[in-house]
Amino acid sequence: MSKITPNYMEMKATDLGASKAFYKKAFGFAFTDYGPEYAAVEGGPVQIGLATGEEPPAPMPTFESDDLEAALAKVKASGGAIVKEIFAYPGGRRFECLDPSGNRLAIYQVA
Repeated sequence: MSKITPNYMEMKATDLGASKAFYKKAFGFAFTDYGPEYAAVEGGPVQIGLATGEEPPAPMPTFESDDLEAALAKVKASGGAIVKEIFAYPGGRRFECLDPSGNRLAIYQVA
């Protein structure tokens, strides 16, 4: 059976610099930049990513999987709507789906 564990929350930032400054000042977060459009707070049991853009507008829970294809099949079999098929990004691959209430989730596997 494949393992799927929640450990990451991704949020959108219409102004990445301003968002990073807020989280640094308000909470003391230190970010690792992954190019000009993404930054992450790493090292805790739940990590936080900020991505430029406006979609999706709500925070997106992100789950790690040790078998991305099996996780995709499980989501499809469970009635989840696939928003983005598996795609590569720096550090791994992921897909995005909607739960029955319309909440957007991402499932990823590290490279």
